[in-house]
Amino acid sequence: MYDNYPRPSFVRNERECLNGEWEFDFDDGRQGLTERWFEGRLRDRITVPFPYQCDLSGHCDKGIHEIVWYSRLFNIPEPWVGRDILLNFGAVDYEASVWVNGSEVGHNRGGHVPFSYDIAPYVKPGSNRVTVRVRDSQDPYQPRGKQSTTGLPRHIDYYCTTGIWQSVWIEPVPSIRIDNLRMTTTAATGTVRLDVLLHAPARRRTLELDVIDNGVTVATSRLQTTLSNVEIEVVIPNPKLWSAESPHLYDLKVRLIEGGKVLDEVASYCGLRSVELENGWMTINGKPTYLAMVLDQGYWPESYLAAPTPDALRADVEWVKKLGFNAVRKHQKIEDPVWLYWCDKLGLMVWCEMPNARAWSSEAEEHLLAEWERAVMRDRNNPCVVAWVPVNESMGFPGLRKSHPGQYAFLERMVAFTRRLDAKRPVIDNDGWEHTDITDICAIHDYSPSSERLLERYKDKLAGGDLPANAWDIEKPMFIRGSKYRGQPIMLTEVGGFLMARPDLPKEQWDLLYAAYGTTISSEDMLVRFVDLMNGIRQLPFVTGFCYTQLTDIEQEMNGLLTYDRREKVPPAAIAKAVTELIEARTAEARDISSS
Repeated sequence: MYDNYPRPSFVRNERECLNGEWEFDFDDGRQGLTERWFEGRLRDRITVPFPYQCDLSGHCDKGIHEIVWYSRLFNIPEPWVGRDILLNFGAVDYEASVWVNGSEVGHNRGGHVPFSYDIAPYVKPGSNRVTVRVRDSQDPYQPRGKQSTTGLPRHIDYYCTTGIWQSVWIEPVPSIRIDNLRMTTTAATGTVRLDVLLHAPARRRTLELDVIDNGVTVATSRLQTTLSNVEIEVVIPNPKLWSAESPHLYDLKVRLIEGGKVLDEVASYCGLRSVELENGWMTINGKPTYLAMVLDQGYWPESYLAAPTPDALRADVEWVKKLGFNAVRKHQKIEDPVWLYWCDKLGLMVWCEMPNARAWSSEAEEHLLAEWERAVMRDRNNPCVVAWVPVNESMGFPGLRKSHPGQYAFLERMVAFTRRLDAKRPVIDNDGWEHTDITDICAIHDYSPSSERLLERYKDKLAGGDLPANAWDIEKPMFIRGSKYRGQPIMLTEVGGFLMARPDLPKEQWDLLYAAYGTTISSEDMLVRFVDLMNGIRQLPFVTGFCYTQLTDIEQEMNGLLTYDRREKVPPAAIAKAVTELIEARTAEARDISSS
C-alpha cells in the first residue's frame, strides 16, 4: 500500500496520478503571462515528473531556461463531484504558479517540498485543464543544493533540475477531514501520540486511532473533541522497537467520525525508537550505536534529482545495506518520501540535510528557513530519520570564517528553530567545520587519504589533548567566534572520496577534483585504500561515526562506490566486510565501557 503511493506516511484510498505526458514550453521571452498561456494549449510535450534537462523528460536540453510552462487535461470522475479535490505536487523547483481551467489557484516557493490546493471550486465533471508556470533562476541566493549556478556541471556541482520533479496527483477528500498528522513515540513505554490537525470548524466529533501489527489491531484509542487540533494517545502492549537491525513498523488507521458515520480515514505507520546522545555516542533505544554512513546525493544519469522509477528509490536503499552501511547522510537534497519509506521499511538510519544556497543575504536566510521548516514537518514522522542538518560546509554563509555576526546568529537561529520543530532528534549546526557552541554533534569533514595521515592528524587528541584547530588540510576552523568543543559526539561525516581515474575529463576539471580527493587507478587499489581508511578510523576511539563519500559517481565526480548507473566498482561483499568489522569492533568497545 505505502510504496505505491507518493506520500507513504499519509495515504488515502482514492487518487488519480497525473504523471506522464504534459504539454510544455519554454518562456525565454517571458511573454507567457501577457499572452495568457494559462488559458490554452502549449506547443511542446514533456514527460512528468522529469526535468527538461534530462533524458527521461524527452528533451535532454542542457540550456538555461529560467521560466517553463506545463499544462494537461485531466478528468474528474462523477463520484468525486460535490467533494473537495486536492491537487498535490511532491516537489517543483523553484517557484510555481498554478491555474485550473484558467483560474489562478495558488503559488509556491521552495523547490524541494510538497504543496497542495483544493481545486473543487474551479473544476467540473469530465475534462479539466491544469497549467503550471515555473521560475527556476540561476540565482546563487536560492536554496539549490548541488545544482550548478551556471547550468553546467563543474567540480562538485551538477546539471540543474528545473520544474516538476516529483509526482503530481489528485484525490477527493471530504470538506471535514484530517489534514495532517504529527507523531511522537516513546519507545520505553510503547506510547504513540498523534497531534491531528483537522480541516474543520469546532463541532463535537470522534477521533479514532487503531494500531495494527501484521493485520491484527493491538491498540485502539477514541476521544471526542470540538477542537481542530487534537491530541490522541495510545499505548502498545509489549512494544516491538524499530532499529536498523530490526526495523519493525506498526500500521496506523486514523478515522474522523460524526454521528456514527466515518467522515474521513487515512492510513499511516510508525516505528518506536528513541534517539539520544550520551557519553560521546548516539544511542538508539538506549544502546550505543556506531553510525557507519555513506553520503548519498540522490542523482541519476537519466533523470538527475528525480528518481527514474519508484523501484530505483528502493534499489538505492538496498545497495547501501548490501555495502554494509547502517545509515545514510542524504546530502543537499530533500529526498522523495518513497525513499524514506524504504529506509523505514528495510532499516536504514538517515541524516536529513537542507539544500543550501551559495551566497548570503538576509532574504536568502528567510527563504532557507521557510523551506527547511516545511522539510522538517514533512519528514519528522519517519523513524529512520535520526538527525537534522540545516547547513553544510558553510554553504551560503561565506562570512562565518571571518566571524560575520549576522551569519553566526542565523546559524544558531536555525538550530534553535529546528529543535522547536522536533525536540526528539539531534541537530548539526554546520556539517563539516565552523561549528557554534550549540551543535549537538561535532561533525568533521576529513579527506585524509590514508590511515597513517589520519592518525597523524589526530595524534594530539589520541594523547588526551584537543581536536585540530582546523578541519582537514584547509583553513577552515573547527569552531568559530569563541565557540569550542564541549564533549559532543565526534563523527567524521565526510571521509574517503577516492576518485577512480578518468582521463577523458578536461585537465582543469580533473585537477580540481584530484586536489580535493586524490585518485585511484583501479578497483583493487580503491578497495585497498578503503580498507586502510576503515582501519585508521577504527583506531580513533573518540570517533563514534563516519560517513564515506560517496555512494555513486555523479557526472564528473567519480568517487562513488558505485558507478553513476549503479554498477559496482569494487566487490560489495569486501566493502561490507570492512564496514561491518568496524561497526562490530566499536560497538563491542562501547558495551565493555558501559558494563564497567
